[in-house]
Amino acid sequence: MIHGFRYATSTLGLALCVGLGLTTLASGPAQAGSAAQPGQTVGLPVGAQLPVGLYFVNTSSFGVRDTRPLDSESNINLPTFLWATPWSLLGGRLNLAAIQPVVASSPRGTPYQIGIGQPLLAAQLAWNLGYDIGVSYLFGGYLPIETSFLTQNASLSHRFAATYSGNGFNLTANLLYGVFVDPVTAQGVVYPDYLNLDLTATKKFGKWEVGPVAFASTDLPTRFPGYRRQGQIAVGGLVGYNFGPVNVQAYVTRDVAERNYGGRETRGWLRLIVPIYKESINSAAPLIPLSWRQSLR
Repeated sequence: MIHGFRYATSTLGLALCVGLGLTTLASGPAQAGSAAQPGQTVGLPVGAQLPVGLYFVNTSSFGVRDTRPLDSESNINLPTFLWATPWSLLGGRLNLAAIQPVVASSPRGTPYQIGIGQPLLAAQLAWNLGYDIGVSYLFGGYLPIETSFLTQNASLSHRFAATYSGNGFNLTANLLYGVFVDPVTAQGVVYPDYLNLDLTATKKFGKWEVGPVAFASTDLPTRFPGYRRQGQIAVGGLVGYNFGPVNVQAYVTRDVAERNYGGRETRGWLRLIVPIYKESINSAAPLIPLSWRQSLR
């Protein structure tokens, strides 16, 4: 792995566990989307290990969906604090993260609503397999929240990622699997389990990074007759620049296929990654003491 890309990995992998509870802008009030915003980890080598440190990340996006008679708009902000700990467990580096999303949306031209999304608490293990290949597993939970237009019910999030980061490349696939603890609210809104897949294929040229990105999402089958499962496939392009301690990424995506969303969406994304403190990328990760392991069981 070249030095420049190792630095990028140390910062661009920070939004690995950013999530959001956001009801989708679909045509029926009884439908809801995935708790994790599709496309939120695009551009990030989430399968790679992070250097020990504390990081702040904000991923902000603005999307317009071609619904009728008026378009639907949404702005999603995902501020995250991530602690890449000095500990290893089962051979993988342990990372801990917390996020409190802030969302504004205007379904079909209605007045904007602004609210706080579901907090996400998560832990991740990341393994370095050698040959510039890394894999990771994340487990987290979206906490329940009372809101009039965002996802309310608690859910669990499993994420499986693989990254190749050699020769300045970032080739990453991140599969997100969400399971709702209770699939229906008191108001009759159905929350289906879901699968999201975020894909990245970028290349670094000095401080610049460019390449295509894509993501897909789908609701899984439910036990509720008549529920219209939602899904989408979106493609786009990413440009990033390394300013030194701060990294910036921007990308634009457009749906090429959608199901039961009411129209295709164009979304612009901007990500800011700020290391609050970071140890040397060559520092070793000590194992968790045996007494700690026993207390974690």
